[in-house]
Amino acid sequence: MMSLRSKSELLEVTRPRYIKAKKAEKGKILDEFIASTGYHRKYAIKILKRGRKGKSGKKGGRRRIYRGEVIQVLIQVWEICGRICSKRLKPFIPELLAVLERHHELELAPETKASLCQMSAATIDRCLRKERFDHPHGFSTTKPGTLLKNAIPVRTFFDWNDLQPGFLEVDLVAHCGNSVEGQFIYTLTATDIYTGWTECLAVPNRTQSAVFQAILDMRQRLPFPVLGIDSDNGAEFINDILYRYCMNEHINFTRSHPYRKNDQAHVEQKNWSVVRHLIGYDRFETHDQLSLLNNIYLNLRLYSNFFQPVLKLIGKEQRNNKTIKHYDLAITPFRRVVKSEHPAFELKAKLSYLYLQLNPVKLRNIIDDNVAKLWKIAR
Repeated sequence: MMSLRSKSELLEVTRPRYIKAKKAEKGKILDEFIASTGYHRKYAIKILKRGRKGKSGKKGGRRRIYRGEVIQVLIQVWEICGRICSKRLKPFIPELLAVLERHHELELAPETKASLCQMSAATIDRCLRKERFDHPHGFSTTKPGTLLKNAIPVRTFFDWNDLQPGFLEVDLVAHCGNSVEGQFIYTLTATDIYTGWTECLAVPNRTQSAVFQAILDMRQRLPFPVLGIDSDNGAEFINDILYRYCMNEHINFTRSHPYRKNDQAHVEQKNWSVVRHLIGYDRFETHDQLSLLNNIYLNLRLYSNFFQPVLKLIGKEQRNNKTIKHYDLAITPFRRVVKSEHPAFELKAKLSYLYLQLNPVKLRNIIDDNVAKLWKIAR
């Protein structure tokens, strides 16, 4: 087998002969050249006629459009948004730039702003590829509650009217570190199905009374009335206290299928994107850590619900034995509440006024400072 260098040398010697030869001789020279190099006949004819093109210093492909300040501002905006995915970030960029300019956090040239707003989701992914990182996974601490299982129905797709705010999935996130031994802090996560509005509260333990009190506090924070609660099968939820409370308050109380996490896909996703992504997997168990967590969540509820756009699944179809999912345009839970017909006008006006006062950069800085304090105490 000839080396590439030997083939190149043979080409230099053979090509002048081939060009000057007559048609009958060219066939013989071509056969000898192919036998020696192993090239395809068409390729051999091409390089004997035209020679090999030398390498230019230019790379193939299209010229890069986005560079310099545009990339720097994109990374800054992405960090402010909590490193969300490009499909959520892309439609939110124009609104976020307006908010940052209103609070004098950014001053951009018109060309830079136009470039950021016209970037596609795929281009955003390419520009941010080097900035991404991975995370570990945590433990599940759910223990089944059996006392009222027959009284609390398993939720099906037809139980709830998900076309209005108020139907919530709730779950606990364990801050146990590498061990589930002893007592440690939990986070109660509640996510509204229709709007994606999410509330988080730290609870000192997983007792029925502590979780029930957190649900009462969560209900006071929500900007709309609670119409339904769907939980897993843990005893902290499946108990007489919460069951009777929901009956008295006319709240539809349901539970998921045992051992099927996808039954609570909305809140499970928020457990990761809102809680784990920010707080991490350390062990928290002291009163100081509990207070810090709740301070973080007070600011996080504003940051995530007003400045974190979410996608909503609007349909599925089967294509070539594959399930193709279709999502709507990503908008924030605040925008979904305002667009909904059900909340009162006074509530929407109150939320809109609050939105105008909020600065996402300041909120993010306060959250990050408190998270740093929390990690310092834990480690």
